[in-house]
Amino acid sequence: MSKVDDETRQLAAMAYGEASPDNVEAELQALASILVRQRDARGYKDIASFARGEPTFSFVVNDGNKRYAKLMKASDQEIEKDTGMRRAVAAAKNALAGGPDMSNGGWFWDGADIKTNYKNHFKVKHGIRFSDPSHNIYGIEESTKVVILYRRIKVRDKNTGTVSVKQEEIGRYDHVYQSTAAHGGTIFWRLNPEYLRLTRAKEYK
Repeated sequence: MSKVDDETRQLAAMAYGEASPDNVEAELQALASILVRQRDARGYKDIASFARGEPTFSFVVNDGNKRYAKLMKASDQEIEKDTGMRRAVAAAKNALAGGPDMSNGGWFWDGADIKTNYKNHFKVKHGIRFSDPSHNIYGIEESTKVVILYRRIKVRDKNTGTVSVKQEEIGRYDHVYQSTAAHGGTIFWRLNPEYLRLTRAKEYK
């Protein structure tokens, strides 16, 4: 293996830290692809500055994650001998080169905590839907609830000249997050296009 440069190492370590212990190649590749996509969408020049500037996006950088620390400290020879770290570096190189995206256009992810913390989970509270049953690797229920958005318009009575205000429906959605893929122990998500259209939210937030 050639020397692992800083950008590749930082990205690989984050993907490795976020991935499940089985070191599934598709899972590592998907995580790395999302991290690069988020880096670019948020305007950071490299993964390190992205990690510093968005500390709540990938907690493994600052929460004492052992896998993250292991790869950050590993020599090139140690990485080459370890299947998981070697796959993580390959996944990072793939993402940085714009290779195949195993997240299928995802922007976010969740591991087992979406099941163990289901009732209090942020995404669950805002509404999740599985675009494919195979993505539901933890056997959890979808959480959908219709949200209707309105706009207020003024109406003038032609006869009396009085003005009244009424609500007019703009549109509705029943979930915010929809799955794009699932590999290893990770579910990948994007924002519901209808939610994006109606709220004009940014797809990476």
